[in-house]
Amino acid sequence: MPANPRLGQNFLNDAQAIERIAASLGDLSTRTVVEIGPGAGAITSALVARAAHVLAVELDPGLAAHLRTRFPPGLLTVLQQNVLTFDFAAASAAAGQPLLVFGNLPYYITSQILLKLAASHAAPESPVLGRAVLDRAVLMVQREVADRITALPGSRDYGLLSVTVQMYGPAESLFTLPPSSFSPPPDVHSTVFRWRFAPRFAELSLHESTFLPFVRKVFAQKRKTLANNLRAAGIPPAAIAAALASAVIHPQARAEALPIEALARLWHALQATYSAA
Repeated sequence: MPANPRLGQNFLNDAQAIERIAASLGDLSTRTVVEIGPGAGAITSALVARAAHVLAVELDPGLAAHLRTRFPPGLLTVLQQNVLTFDFAAASAAAGQPLLVFGNLPYYITSQILLKLAASHAAPESPVLGRAVLDRAVLMVQREVADRITALPGSRDYGLLSVTVQMYGPAESLFTLPPSSFSPPPDVHSTVFRWRFAPRFAELSLHESTFLPFVRKVFAQKRKTLANNLRAAGIPPAAIAAALASAVIHPQARAEALPIEALARLWHALQATYSAA
């Protein structure tokens, strides 16, 4: 099947990498796997051979039709739709278990898909975290994006994306593939990483709806200090100074140097000293 550049399609043709990807999801014998953007079905074949059931979410109508002819419907369900509109909670409820996810993510909507997965991690009926919808995901993205997702505090790549993803669970890089592993070859290397969904909001007594906007504020300008970014967000200098002291954070510290736990302390301190933070 020819790739559609408009949809960011680059089909994996490395048999060894396909096996490594399928194995990295763990034992699939009793599990339902959602595959995002299966394309021509190279990885789909490995998943169908291992999983109890695979839900393939494919936007391209030609590829969706092609997949339906390749695999038995009892093992694979092909859903022709945009993954950004896919109801993970309903799929999890139908499967009777949290879902596993694989995706070779189109580079142009990687961030949107990551945010979609984060927002779908639990069923919405609970006021706290709800019933678990997603268990773990193995995703393939541009190498530079994976470096940012898995970065540690103090590193060059640590920033808003690192904290946002890692607030929903640990992420680890698995391996990197060269352009020659794909057809057509992309202009970049691709990294496969594993993301285990274990949100930290309850553990750190944080509110998702206010902590993530706070994180966006402190990382607004990476070269600026925490204090300067918070001042630019409209928080009074006196409240910032008091909160930094309460959280035991140096007045000249930058957000990129702070682990999630320190950012949580600062958020709590600002909540106590400045209600609009």
